[in-house]
Amino acid sequence: MSIWSRIADALSALRHGESLGAVFDRLRTPPEQSVGFTIAVIALGAKMAKADGEVTRDEVTAFREVFQIPPEDEAAAGRVFNLARQDVAGFEDYARRIREMFGHRTDALSDLMEGLFYIAVSDGAYHPDEETFLRRVQEIFGVDDPAFRRMRARFVPDAEPDPYEVLGVAPDAPLPEVRRAWRALVRDSHPDRMIARGVPQEAVKMAERRMQAINRAWEEIRDSRGKPV
Repeated sequence: MSIWSRIADALSALRHGESLGAVFDRLRTPPEQSVGFTIAVIALGAKMAKADGEVTRDEVTAFREVFQIPPEDEAAAGRVFNLARQDVAGFEDYARRIREMFGHRTDALSDLMEGLFYIAVSDGAYHPDEETFLRRVQEIFGVDDPAFRRMRARFVPDAEPDPYEVLGVAPDAPLPEVRRAWRALVRDSHPDRMIARGVPQEAVKMAERRMQAINRAWEEIRDSRGKPV
């Protein structure tokens, strides 16, 4: 059974009266945790897309870019999206259940927030209400502010991303320290590590975009200092 069929089954349980908590309780451990991750992005992404007043085609398309959907699973994925769109539970309820599911694994929760950023900026703008939404999710998830700022620097199109912000280091940090931060982020962004944290194989495109931003930030800092390491 594909991940999309498993997700559709889980969301169907919600529609037939099973509580949100009961569904997420079944998704706490691998491999089903990847199903929970995907439901979280779908549900929170659908609700966030309405935060700026409308759901655009770009935002729907962004969801399809985050999750690579093979042609044979498009029908199941469409059912998932429709079920999530119809659900009336508040986003804070979802966020709390997701926090309970992943516990103190803020790395997995940061991965999830990254998927939400991807969707938020897909229409070329970052609305203040989307910032408010993501800040509230950050608070519920317990993701620290430096991690949030790194994600924001990589995604929000209001200015050229600050390479130091992207790598989470101070502008006056010695180059060896910057290099260590870059290498740690590269290791943490490897698709295998993300999958081990619960990110489904279908969403590894997030790793590609993250890696591009991290490498670009390191190269910019290294070249601006003119010092080989």
